[in-house]
This record gives sequence, structure tokens and C-alpha cells, in this order.
Amino acid sequence: MNSVRSLVFCCALLALLRAQSVAADAPLTFNDPAPKRYELTGRASLIDPRAKPHPEIEFVFEKDGKPQDTQHASVDTRVKPQGKLVIWLMGHSAPLFERVNSYGLHAIRVHYANGWFGKFGTNSPGDDGQFLGKIRLEAATGEDVSPMVSIPKPDGMMERAFQFVKWLAKENPAGRWDYFLTDDKAGLRWERVIITGSSHGSTTAARFAKQVKVDRVVMFCGPRDQFEIWQGLPSATPANRYFGFSHVLDGGWSGDHYCRSWELLGLHQFGPIVNVDQAKPPYGNTRRLITDANVKNDAKRAHSSVVPGGAAVKDAGGKFIHEDVWRYLFNQPVEETGPAVPADPKCRKDLRSAKGKE
Repeated sequence: MNSVRSLVFCCALLALLRAQSVAADAPLTFNDPAPKRYELTGRASLIDPRAKPHPEIEFVFEKDGKPQDTQHASVDTRVKPQGKLVIWLMGHSAPLFERVNSYGLHAIRVHYANGWFGKFGTNSPGDDGQFLGKIRLEAATGEDVSPMVSIPKPDGMMERAFQFVKWLAKENPAGRWDYFLTDDKAGLRWERVIITGSSHGSTTAARFAKQVKVDRVVMFCGPRDQFEIWQGLPSATPANRYFGFSHVLDGGWSGDHYCRSWELLGLHQFGPIVNVDQAKPPYGNTRRLITDANVKNDAKRAHSSVVPGGAAVKDAGGKFIHEDVWRYLFNQPVEETGPAVPADPKCRKDLRSAKGKE
């Protein structure tokens, strides 16, 4: 009799687990009686009372009487959702959020302890070639990785993102932010996250994806850390899920910072470098995109021009010329890749010998 009861219990438990799995994997749908695009903000210090400023790395909650820890989120319930969350690791970009929402993606920008770069940015690469990479990883995860900083979990990107999404699930139930929480509501479903950023942010996005498996990495004008080796470490996120886009006049490109990182990440396994101004989507299904669009020979503008916004290039009619590129970066099926190509012999891999000359 006991064996029968045990069998019945096991079967019931298995059925429950299967039901939970099916529920977790069910496609996301909206049931909003008044569909619209929602834009929300919340201060990190109010959302999570454990959050602390770190003035030692110029990371504060207020400056000149103005809040510095405002976080942004947006979703458009009029658009069929993809069930993916974009986490942006730079200053809020309204034009970018408008576009990713139009693709059916949720988007957030979190305030986390990333102020360290101004203090330690010139100290790379350290004895093991991972000086900045370790600080990035600690800032992203809140784990004790680097001896140079002390960033506890509540102030790392992972926990800040989790607390923000949990808050959004309550504040904006129509947006179905709960879809990105684990069943026990103890964390985010990182396999449903697109981690992205520009420059410093794209570099941290790539470093984080090496450690934690995400759905996709979109790297604008980056990654850098050009003297370091972490880009070649084993990756929790498969290499075909990394996408990069840069302007050729950007100092990071002309200095071989980006081409070096892209090759260390293994992106040449999925197609050649493609100039988007001379090709059409899907750009040979490559992961490495560049542009030589007219930025009036301004390297600073070139650096920012690859992200939707004031520096981005427009056509004669006033429309952004890279709309198809942005759509590709966030939507191209990761299983579709271009052919592997050899490493570029013109891209310098050892930039330490040139340090101080660029």
C-alpha cells in the first residue's frame, strides 16, 4: 500500500513540475484593456532600501540637488511581445527604447555602481590581464571579484535589475514584467535578457555575458578593455549570440580595440566584417557590422552615431539611415550565421606594446 501511495505521490509531483515548466515556457501575451506604450521611472534607492551610494567611486544618488539614481523602463502593449527584456547599460536613451519596444521587447535602464571607470580606467591590464574585467564583473554581479572595489550585491547590476523588474511587475501589471521573474520570484530569467550598451556599457555587457548566459548581447561602439584578455575566456553565452556595430572613424575602431575584442569573442566564426552602408539586411548573417556614414569627420560623433539619437546619421528626408541595422541587431535569429572567416591579420591583437601611443 505504501509503495502505491509513493507512486501516486511521485506521479502527482511530476505532473505538477511539468505543469510549472509548461507555464514558465508559455509564450508571453498581453491582456491590456487599453493597450499603449508605457514609460515608467523609479529611483533605485527607493525601490530597494539596501541600495547604497559609493562616493569613493563617484557613484551617488544625488548631485547638485538632483536625483542620479532614476531608472527607466518602457513597454508597448500594442505590439506582440517577444518575451525578451532589454537591459541597457548606459545613460537613458529614449530613441533606443522606442525602437526596441516597437520590436516587441521590454526595456529597462538600471542605475548600478559603474562610476569606477573614471578612477581605474587607465590602470589596465594588471598582472593577470583582467584588471578592468574583474571590476566590471563585480559591478555587474555584486560578487567579490576585484580587490580594487567593494560593490555589494544590492548595488550590482544583476540585483538592481531584479529589484526593478519586481517593482515594475507590481506597478505596471499590464506590461507583464512578471514574465522575466523566476517561478520563486527570487531572480531574473537571464536566458530571456538581451544585455546591451554602448562604449563602456557594451564592454561591461560583454564581460557579464561571459559569466552569465543571456539571450543576446548587442555591443554598440565596443567592447574595449583593449589591453586585457578576458574577451577570450570561455563564455556562458554562446559566441553566435554576440552582435557588434561600430563606425570606422571611432577611435576604438581605428585603434583596433573593437576588431580585437570581436575576434577574441570568436565572432569571425560567423561571417566577415560587413559595411552596412554597402549591403542590405541580413548582412550575410554576420555578427560584425561597421559603417562609414558621413559624420563630418568627427570621431566623437562617430563614436555615438551607431546608437539611435542626436549623433545618428539621417538621410536627406530626415530619417535615420540605420533603422534596418538596429532592427537586425536585436531581432536577427541567433541560429542564422554567416560562414567562418580567418582572423584579420591587419587587426592588431597585442596592443600592450602600443600602449601610450594611441
